[in-house]
Formats: sequence, structure tokens, C-alpha cells
Amino acid sequence: MKNITKLLTAIMLAGVAATSATSAMADGAKIFVIGGKADDPFWSKVKKGADDAGKVAELTGGSVTWLGPQNYDNLGPDAAKLIRTALSQKPSAIVGPDWVPEAMDDAFKEVVAAGVPLIIYNSGGMDSAKRLGAMNYVGNEEYAAGLGGGTYYGSHGAKNVLCVNTLPGATNTEDRCKGIADAIAKSGGKSSQLPLPSSSFGNPTAVAEAIKAAVLKDNTIDGVITISAGDANSAANAISQANAGDKVKLASFDMDETGLQRIKAGTQMFAVDQQPYLQGYLAVSLLNGFVNYGLDLPTKPVLTGPGIVDAANVDATMAGAAAGAR
Repeated sequence: MKNITKLLTAIMLAGVAATSATSAMADGAKIFVIGGKADDPFWSKVKKGADDAGKVAELTGGSVTWLGPQNYDNLGPDAAKLIRTALSQKPSAIVGPDWVPEAMDDAFKEVVAAGVPLIIYNSGGMDSAKRLGAMNYVGNEEYAAGLGGGTYYGSHGAKNVLCVNTLPGATNTEDRCKGIADAIAKSGGKSSQLPLPSSSFGNPTAVAEAIKAAVLKDNTIDGVITISAGDANSAANAISQANAGDKVKLASFDMDETGLQRIKAGTQMFAVDQQPYLQGYLAVSLLNGFVNYGLDLPTKPVLTGPGIVDAANVDATMAGAAAGAR
């Protein structure tokens, strides 16, 4: 009799659990994604990935909401406000970059303390994810990306590379420039940083003038790398105006179609790629699977880069760019 009672109890409890799971799935996953400006060439690709993954979330009754700052002038505090805005909406999960830890970490800790699943992506790396109690990190390890770029420069004979940073103080951009410097030093070269006010980000004239002045002031500079594709376009103009195209080899972190055309034409040496589309797509997909089905990956972090795009693989990359995913 006792065994029959236990069996009936187990069946009843299993039925309750199944009903609860079905109810949770009916509601779907309400996912909030903190990212950059939607009209930023890099972040538009991240957003496309998040939106595409959001189509699957919508099929199970869920939603994906993108929150981005108006500009990058006060990046850390503004991003912290966005995190808290997302938390106030009673989300099922949150995705966010840890751009400026000292300004953003407290807000992320509030997310975790509230029991909301969190994935850090794009900036901060697995160290930030562990420190904050996030499930995982999806994206590039920025210092490793810098090492990759510096190694490429060094192997192609560069001796003095200028790393142009229009978001100084942000963890990801600082790590990029540091990686460039550390890697090129191993081949006997050097790299210095040109930090510009964050208000210069997206201002092609200000960026071009600053790079032109730096190149004209130091004629030993033989490489210029920028932290973004947009800044690379400004750098290309600056190098041309300084009549330094034969000597100064341009590169960039990330890329756009203009940069890819330069690589194909031979006026830009390479780009360091982190596959932004995958960052948005994978982060949202992982959280949607976790909220709905309890799925989780043992792979931590989930890396989307770095990779080098140069003359050898630019054609395949351009095909992906034409589809809006590279």
C-alpha cells in the first residue's frame, strides 16, 4: 500500500511540474539585450543577430527588446541605467556587455541578485562573467584580439604602430591596444596609443585630423590600427591626406563594406574580426533555450573571435557582408 501511495504521489508531482513548465513556455522568454547604438555599423550587426534569434523566441511566446544609449559620451553610467531599466521590466533574462566595470558592475550584480539569468557578451570576457555570477560569456577576448593584430603586424615588418582609441577607458578598447603593443614588442617593434575624447567617436573629421597630425609629427609610424570600422574610414582619409599611403599600413578592429573594399584593393592590410552577428544571435539563443528548456552549454566562454580578414579570405567575407551578417 505504501508503494502504491508513493507512486501516486510521484505521478501527481510530475504532473504539477509538467504543467508549470508548459505554463512557463506559454509565456515565453522575455529577453532584454543591452547594446550599442542601433545605427552604429558594428552594433547594427549584433542587433541583427539578436533580432534573428528573437524570431525563434517569438515562436514560443517570447520577445527580445534592444536597449542602447543615445551616444557614447557617458558610456558606463548610461549603460548601467539601461541595465536597471531592463531589470525593472521583470525580464526572463538579460544580455549585456561589461564595457566599464566600475560603472556597470553594481547594476549587473542587481540582475543576478534578483535571480535573472545573465549573459555577458562583447566586452568583459569570462573574467567579468565569473565575477558577476553570469551564466556565460559570448564574444571576443579583446586582449587576445589585440595580440592577433599585433602579431600580424609584426610578421609583416611593422615597427611602430599607432592604436587609435576613440573610447579611452573602456575595457575592451584598452585591452585591444594593449594586446597590439605586447605582441608587436615580441618582434622588436612598438605601439603607442592615440586616445581621443569619446565625443570624437563617429566624428570622421575630428578623428581624421588627429590621426593626420600624429602621422605627420612622427615619420617612423608605419602602421595605424583603429578600434572600429568607422574610425578606419577616417584613418584612411588621414593617411591619404598625409601622403603616407606607401609607408603607413592601415588595419582595424571590426570592419564594414568600405573597409573590405580597401582590403580587396590593397589599401588596407587587414581587419581583426569578432563576428558581431554571432554575438547577438548566440547570446539570445542560449538564454532562450535556458529559460524555456533548461538548456546550458558546458563550453565557457563561447568565443566568436578573433579572426583575421585579409586578402586571402576577403571575398568570402564580402559575401557575408552583403547578407548583413559580417
